[in-house]
Amino acid sequence: MPEIDFDAERAYAADRFSAREAFGSDRAKVVCGYFEPGQFIPVHAPESDLVVSVRTGTGIVREGETAHQVEPGDVVVVEAGIDRGIKADEEGRLEALLVTAPPPTDEEHGPVRRGIKHGEFEPDREA
Repeated sequence: MPEIDFDAERAYAADRFSAREAFGSDRAKVVCGYFEPGQFIPVHAPESDLVVSVRTGTGIVREGETAHQVEPGDVVVVEAGIDRGIKADEEGRLEALLVTAPPPTDEEHGPVRRGIKHGEFEPDREA
């Protein structure tokens, strides 16, 4: 099993959240997520389960219509097909371990790409 070292993987980007893959297979993907204040993964609903384990910072994890306010030690699980998104609070950075099973497809990440491109946490999935 690969060791996950958040300190060694840590990378922030000015224009969008940073995701450093720690493990990947056809069954699961494990990512270290690094968010500057206000950065986000736009709301989308892939056919994969998601586990978000918050390591540092605060923010929200969307699960359907529910916005979970999260802090270090919190874990949120979102079932496949349910809208989900992650956003760091404006006051500080957020770091989280993200596990998806199975990994989302490139097509399922269309709303993520559109949301980042347009700076929208909740992009229109039909566009």
